[in-house]
Amino acid sequence: MQKLTLLLFILVYMMLGCKTNQTQPISQIPVIPIDTTQILTTIAFGSCNKVTEPQPLWSEIVDQQPDLWVWLGDNIYGDTTNMAVMHQEYQKQLQQPDYQKLLASTSVLGIWDDHDYGINDGGKYFAQKEASRDLMLEFLSVAPSRPVWSREGGYQSYTFGPEGQRVKIILLDTRYFRDTLMESSMEGKRYGANPQGDMLGETQWTWLTEELNASDAQFNIIGSSIQVIHDEHGFEKWANFPKSHQRLYDLIVSSEAEGVVLLSGDRHIGEISRLKLPEMPYPLYDITSSGLTHVYEEADEENRHRVSDLVTSLNYGLIQIDWENRQVTYQIKGENGATYASETVAYPK
Repeated sequence: MQKLTLLLFILVYMMLGCKTNQTQPISQIPVIPIDTTQILTTIAFGSCNKVTEPQPLWSEIVDQQPDLWVWLGDNIYGDTTNMAVMHQEYQKQLQQPDYQKLLASTSVLGIWDDHDYGINDGGKYFAQKEASRDLMLEFLSVAPSRPVWSREGGYQSYTFGPEGQRVKIILLDTRYFRDTLMESSMEGKRYGANPQGDMLGETQWTWLTEELNASDAQFNIIGSSIQVIHDEHGFEKWANFPKSHQRLYDLIVSSEAEGVVLLSGDRHIGEISRLKLPEMPYPLYDITSSGLTHVYEEADEENRHRVSDLVTSLNYGLIQIDWENRQVTYQIKGENGATYASETVAYPK
C-alpha cells in the first residue's frame, strides 16, 4: 500500500512538472493600442524593475500624462532558462496595480536587457533566446502584424506624427546577436574590449542603416539597453565592442538623420552624457535612466561625457518636445516630483 501511494505521488508530481514546463500566452489586461498618427510631446522611459520590490514610481509617471512609455530593459528580473518561470514573472508585473494604471492611460513600447533576456550579461549563445523573445513581445502587447514577429531578435521601430512633427523610435536588440564579452585584466573592471566582436549582427545593422537613412522624422530616438556614450566604466557598454561603437557613431553621422538622441538603462544609476561628433551639426546625448525599483546608492564613477549629476535615487526619464521652437528637454526624475537632471537642447531646423 505504501509503495502504491508513493507511485501515485510520483506520477502526480511528474504530471504537474510537465505542466509547469509549458508556457501559455501571457494574459493581458486592456492596453492602449499604438497610435502612430498621434503627435508626441511627452515620452517617459526607464529600466531595471524587480517585481519583488516596491514600485513607487508608476504613480509619478502616470501624473506626467506621457503619450508613450518606453521600457529599456530589465523590465522584470527573470534570470532563468525555464520559460515557464519567465512567463510567471511577466504575469506578476502585469498584475502590479500601479503599472496597470499606466497601461490603461499610456501606450507602451520596449526592448529587453539581460535580466529579461534570461541570463546575466548574456549574448547570442543563450539557448532560450527565441522563446524568451516571444514572451517579451507578448508582455509588450506587440501587434501580430508588426515586422518584429517575422524575423529573429527583438529590434523594432515606430514612427509617430504627421509631416513636420514626426518622432521615430528605434529600439535596438543588444542581446540576441551580440558576441562574447571579454574579461578585463584591469583591477576594478569586469569587462574589456573585444576588438573584433559585434553588437548587433549584420541583419540588424542593415535594418538600422535603412531605418536611419530613410527617416523623415524631426526627432530620432534610439533606445539601447546598455550605455553608448559612457566609455570609462568596466561593465557592459558599447565601448566593449569598439568596431560596433564606431560603426554606430559613423552611421548616425552619415545618415544625416535629424534630432538623434540615445536612451539607455542597465546601470542602476541615472545620468546625461553628451558627445560632439565631427560633422554632426548638433551634440549627441545619451540619457541613462536606470532604477525603477533599485539603484546603486554608493555609485561614484568618472564619466568625462557626463553633463549632469550622477543620480543614485530611484528614477525614470522624461522627454518633453517643444514643436514650435524645435527643442527638447531631457529629464531624469524621481519620487515626490523630484527632478535630478535636466537638459534642454535646441535642434537645427
